[in-house]
Amino acid sequence: MSDISLSDLEATTPHRTRLQLALRKPGFLIGVAIIGFSSLLAIAPGLFAPYDPNFIDYNAVRQPPSWAHPFGTDMLGRDSLSRVISAYTVNMQMALLATIFALIIGVAVGAFVGYYRGVADIIFGRLVDAIITFPFLVLVIAVVAVLGPGLINMYIAITMVGWVYYARLTRAEVITQMGNDYAAAGIVMGYSDRRIIFRHLLPNAITPVIVYWMTDMALAILLGSSLGYLGLGAQPPQSEWGVLIAEGRNFITTAWWLSLMPGVAIVMTGLGFSLIGDGLADLLRPRG
Repeated sequence: MSDISLSDLEATTPHRTRLQLALRKPGFLIGVAIIGFSSLLAIAPGLFAPYDPNFIDYNAVRQPPSWAHPFGTDMLGRDSLSRVISAYTVNMQMALLATIFALIIGVAVGAFVGYYRGVADIIFGRLVDAIITFPFLVLVIAVVAVLGPGLINMYIAITMVGWVYYARLTRAEVITQMGNDYAAAGIVMGYSDRRIIFRHLLPNAITPVIVYWMTDMALAILLGSSLGYLGLGAQPPQSEWGVLIAEGRNFITTAWWLSLMPGVAIVMTGLGFSLIGDGLADLLRPRG
């Protein structure tokens, strides 16, 4: 007989089942591959960029895609492929830094409000109503316009607005979990509020938040690129997809590759995060 007990088998079977399910989902695996490769490009762009992204060659101005320059060159003769690869560092940074602080603040506020309810919940409700009345992009642009253009101010603006959506979702999940027997048992047994919230409620309520976070990273890249295009995000000569698209807009009929290639990078990276989010939603969904 094996030394593995029945309880051990029961504990490990769900994890094995979820892993097997993940391996059967091509969309999830494609998303992981896209984001994994994108992260590698962001961490070490110099290993993949064939040229210095800021090297100017006036003898190669606006050349179409070729073997020497697969993505063509820009109005200063800079290699577009190298600039698109270099932009991965900034845009993947956007995906993380534009959402991580909103995630942390929103989860903390949502857990607090969902657990204690009362006056805090009423105030939170009025605050949410006031913020979501306005379109997200309009609020972010307004905050950036006040603070000034630049990546840091963009992160601050997105965090100031975006935490509300994480807080709403966390609050709803915590309230749902509060209706379960284990939450009531923890209160009866005299557990501290902090222990109940962080060791019992949040671990069971965090799954939808993580799934939303993956999707929000894709939206953060799109938003950051939009602000870069408008001149409110990353600033030239820094390589960023929105900035690259803006630089090529005046040559769209004669040098279409200048705007097309960074646009493809935005779509592919956003697709990767979306596929991971969809896969996690299926994998982490409670199963009867």
